Amino acid sequence: MNAPMPPSYGRGFPQAAQRSPATPRRGPPGPGPAMPVPMAQHPVPPQYLPPQRNMAHPNDAALRRSRKPTDKNIPDGIEDVIVGEGVQQYKSLRDLEKRLDAAIVRKRLDIQDSISKTVKKYRTMRIWISNTVESQPWQDASGQNGSAPGSNPGSGRYKVRIEGRLLDDDSDPTAAEDSDDEGAADESNGDAMEQDSSETKKSGAKQQKQRFSHFFKTISVDFDKASTVNPEEVKPVSWVKPQLPPNAASLPPSADFDSLQFSRASQENLNITISLVHDEVPERYKLSKELAEVLDVEEETRSGIVLGIWDYIRAMGLQEDEEKRLVRCDHRLRAIFGRDQMFFPQIPESIGPHTSPIDPVKLPYTIRVDEEFHKNPTATVYDIQVAVEDPLRAKMLALTKNHQYSMAMQKITSLDDQVSLIVQTLTHSRARHSFYTALSKDPVNFVRRWINSQRRDLETILGEATRGGGEDGSGPEFRRGGADGAWDTPVAREAVRYMLAKPEAAMGR
Repeated sequence: MNAPMPPSYGRGFPQAAQRSPATPRRGPPGPGPAMPVPMAQHPVPPQYLPPQRNMAHPNDAALRRSRKPTDKNIPDGIEDVIVGEGVQQYKSLRDLEKRLDAAIVRKRLDIQDSISKTVKKYRTMRIWISNTVESQPWQDASGQNGSAPGSNPGSGRYKVRIEGRLLDDDSDPTAAEDSDDEGAADESNGDAMEQDSSETKKSGAKQQKQRFSHFFKTISVDFDKASTVNPEEVKPVSWVKPQLPPNAASLPPSADFDSLQFSRASQENLNITISLVHDEVPERYKLSKELAEVLDVEEETRSGIVLGIWDYIRAMGLQEDEEKRLVRCDHRLRAIFGRDQMFFPQIPESIGPHTSPIDPVKLPYTIRVDEEFHKNPTATVYDIQVAVEDPLRAKMLALTKNHQYSMAMQKITSLDDQVSLIVQTLTHSRARHSFYTALSKDPVNFVRRWINSQRRDLETILGEATRGGGEDGSGPEFRRGGADGAWDTPVAREAVRYMLAKPEAAMGR
């Protein structure tokens, strides 16, 4: 008699000892197989636990979006079963929507392209240069009573004021303006110059958005050196615009001003030259004679230089036929690059020797400290051209960053989703309508065809179809011959040709 097989226990889960119903309960239990000892269970760290089933999969949102209907075109033939002209009106609205969307996208692309291109507009800035004096010998009581000039050496001082403001586009630069009168009043009274900005604000005058310091990165004053003047009195005066971080919103207060002033001690008239270095983004450069002959301009930015050379190459037909990036240099380009052929990507780095910084604007002025001039002081006025941003650019930026546009697009997207759902519902309704219409016209044949179709689909799903689609040749359409039969078709002839072309069929012959 074979020994009974020991019971099988689950892994790590000991079961209670079992006995046969025929075994009596008398006596101590006999020796049996060893009981498995359960393993000690240690806590598992949370990072090693399997993810919960109810957590959202990161691709669930993408799957939901992919299942959303996107077709907004009404299916064909639905206008035959709908009363009215709703389908035609919907199609007309769809055509109008397509044209409107195309126009909006084209205009937005044009606006973005215009913003990317730096468009500069030049306006006139009027600069007033004036000076006042104090503690001069002719201003002292002793000097006025007839004492010799220079009896109190080193006590006389002067204060120079350099002020610049943009002129309005509709103003005449040659006509007298309120700013001229203010400048003349400031020259006669130093305290009035300090209060100019506050008085302008109180009077409600129009404030310029861009101030004098915004247009220049360096302002320097150079003195004509004379042997009779103290070297400390002719030391140059300079102001340099501080470098701002990329995220800075505006200039610091020390670099945001409409007028610049400096004061020194002197009792003699001095000639000075005020140099203004333009601050433009992107920076313009002065072109060499050879490059200016090609571009027909004397000053241009680096991007403008490259675009100008590219336009010249296309206009003169200097591209190679096979390699379009290779350029044949004519006599003008040969004078710039010094070679017969030029690889176009190398042009930006090759134009460096033909560009130089633009010359600063130099404004001469004489500091007058004599009594005759200050009986009726007049300011020296200069008009210079400065580059400002096109006012339309700010409006175009506002259009591209308008939050109402994004909100409207979200609303339109929501409406499009609703329209897609309605079109999907119409498609399903159209399918049901076609089904019941065909059933009502010929119920017997329709049900027979429908059952055969369902049977073939079921055989295909279960893998019982003998020829892929369940057509086992037992149907009536396969028993009928003739010109209208299933065997006299291009598909059947192609299938027979395919079977005869097999190696097995060739060997059998």
